[in-house]
Amino acid sequence: MPRPLSDEDLAGFRERLIDAAERLFARRGLEAVTMRQLAAELGVSPMTPYRYFADKDAILAAVRARAFDRHAQALEKAFEAAKGDPVAASRAVGEAYVAFALTHPEAYKLMFDVSQPSEKDYPELVASAERSRRTMTRHVTGLAGAGLIEGDLELIAHMYWAAVHGPLMLQFSGRLGPGYEAHKLIPALVDALDRGLAGGQHSAPQRPTKQSASKS
Repeated sequence: MPRPLSDEDLAGFRERLIDAAERLFARRGLEAVTMRQLAAELGVSPMTPYRYFADKDAILAAVRARAFDRHAQALEKAFEAAKGDPVAASRAVGEAYVAFALTHPEAYKLMFDVSQPSEKDYPELVASAERSRRTMTRHVTGLAGAGLIEGDLELIAHMYWAAVHGPLMLQFSGRLGPGYEAHKLIPALVDALDRGLAGGQHSAPQRPTKQSASKS
């Protein structure tokens, strides 16, 4: 008779299963991956994954929730390291965002390039995604407080997000031509936003550098 699994055993296997799922989803695509393949990847019986997750959709939700949490952690760490300097915080958050995406492209694509209709059925995923979104927008409040930008702050935050996210996804999909890689497009787009939003009255806050955006 197999021994009862401890909480540590359960947590450890769950993490290994999520790791395997992230690799397979990125390598083969969501539809091509089965629960049986996930079990084979870990060398366990086909029914073992069902002891931890109801189905593949639940595993995908766990994979994406972990990715959003790790993304948020990276941006939160960068924000806190700026010690209240709004320009430094904005720059650090942007650099951390790009670094995360380029270091973990599989996780990043699963976060943002996946349509999961059942997302609302997984509170952990909803909370993690919202945490990540907050880390990508709160630095804008600091810039506004310093008089560097003005306007609809939620809209502005999404404009900056789009300026960083767009080139990254285009690069991941191989759609950028030679000489127009993300590490060139992102600083140009962000600088244009900085100058436009400042209305020419302030120095543009510097964000992702070419060095931080070229770690691909």
